[in-house]
Amino acid sequence: MNANIETLSDDIASYMTNVGRTAREASRAIGRASTAQKNQALNAMADQLTEQTEQLKVANGIDMAAGKEKGLDAALLDRLELTDDRIVAMAEGLRQIATLEDPVGVISDMAYRPSGIQVGRMRVPLGVIGIIYESRPNVTADAAGLCLKSGNAVILRGGSEAINSNQAIAHCIKKGLAIADLPADVVQVIAITDRAAVGALLRLKDSVDVIIPRGGKSLIERISNESEVPVIKHLDGICHVYIDDDADKEKALRVAFNSKTQRYGTCNTMETLLIARSVATAVLPELANMYVDEGVEMRGCEQTLSILKKHAIKIGSAVEEDWATEYLAPILSIKIVDNIDAAIDHINRYSSQHTESIITENYTKSRRFMREVDSSSVMVNASTRFADGFEYGLGAEIGISTDKLHARGPVGLEGLTSLKYIVLGDGHIRQ
Repeated sequence: MNANIETLSDDIASYMTNVGRTAREASRAIGRASTAQKNQALNAMADQLTEQTEQLKVANGIDMAAGKEKGLDAALLDRLELTDDRIVAMAEGLRQIATLEDPVGVISDMAYRPSGIQVGRMRVPLGVIGIIYESRPNVTADAAGLCLKSGNAVILRGGSEAINSNQAIAHCIKKGLAIADLPADVVQVIAITDRAAVGALLRLKDSVDVIIPRGGKSLIERISNESEVPVIKHLDGICHVYIDDDADKEKALRVAFNSKTQRYGTCNTMETLLIARSVATAVLPELANMYVDEGVEMRGCEQTLSILKKHAIKIGSAVEEDWATEYLAPILSIKIVDNIDAAIDHINRYSSQHTESIITENYTKSRRFMREVDSSSVMVNASTRFADGFEYGLGAEIGISTDKLHARGPVGLEGLTSLKYIVLGDGHIRQ
C-alpha cells in the first residue's frame, strides 16, 4: 500500500514538474508574440467554443451527473452547469479581451537624466501564472484569455467536480492557439484530479512566478499557507458602508440598500453597516424596513436594537463574531458609531481590506476616509458592488486582490504584468 502511494506521489511530482518546465518555455513564446497574434488566438478560441457547444455540454453533463450523485448542493451545481447562454458568454468574453489594449511593451515615464541618458519603465509579462479554482468551468476560458493577452503562460488547476468540462474547454483553447501558431503549452489545464497536484504546483518556484487562487476561504488559506510561490489573493470580502452625520438621506438609503441586496454571494457585497449616532434615528428605521421587505436578516448592536424595537422591526443581537464574518447571504450586521473616527477604527479593525464606502456630503470627511481606510477599494457615495474589474474599466479581471504587493484591487491585464526599467543612451559612460 505504501509503495503504491509513493509511486503515485512520484508520478504526480514528475507530471507537475514537466508542466512547469513546458510552461516556462511557452512563456518565452507568448511573451514575444505580437498583439495581432494574441488577438487571433483569442478569437479562434472563441470560435472553437461556439462550434464545440454540443461537445462541451456533453462533457459538462458527465460532471453534472457525477455532482448530483455526490450530493453537491444546488448552488454548486448551478456554478458547475454550462448552458448555451454561458458558453456564448465565455466566447464573448474572449472576444472582448481581444479588443482590450495590450499592456505588454508599453513604455512610460521616459525622462532625461542630467547625465544625458533617458530612463523609463516598460510593462512586461509576469511569466508563468498558476491559477487554482473551484466549480466554475467558465474560469478556464476567462483566465486563459486574460493570461494570454497579458503575455503570460498559465497553468490552470480547476476543481475535480469540473474535470470533464475543463478538459473540453482546454481542447478548444489549444485549437485556437494552434490556429494562431502559438505553442499549446501556453495554456495548460491540469488533467489529474488528485489533490496532491495542487501541492506540487505550489512548490514549482523555479517554474511558476505567481499563484492566483479563486474559491472559498479554506482553499485560499491552504494555498497561502503552503505556497512556496508568491500568491495574489483575498480571503474575505468583509465590506462596510458608513452613513456619516453629513450624509444625504436619499443617497444613504439607496447606496446602503444596493450594497447589500444587489447580489448576496459576492465578495464586494456589504456585510456590515455603520451609522453615525446623530442620524441613526432618522435613517435606520426606514432602511431596516427596506431590508425586511427584501428578506434580509439583521443583527445589531444594543443601540440598533433599541431604535428598531421601538418601531416593532425584527432584529437579532450581534455578537463579536458578526463583525468579522463574511455572510455571503441575506444577513447584515448593523452598528451605530459615535462619528467618523469610530467608523474608521471599526473598519480598520474588522475589515478584510476589500471595499468600504462612506456616504457623506462633507468633502473633508470624504478625503479623510479615503486616506485613512486601509482597503483595496475606498468609495464615496457609491455602492460597494462597483468594486469590479469591468466597472473599473479594466474590461475583465482575474480576481480581486487585498494584498499590497504586487497588485491590489481588481486584477486585470495590467495587474498580470510587471515593470522593468529601461535606459537609452548614445555611448554614454558614467563619470
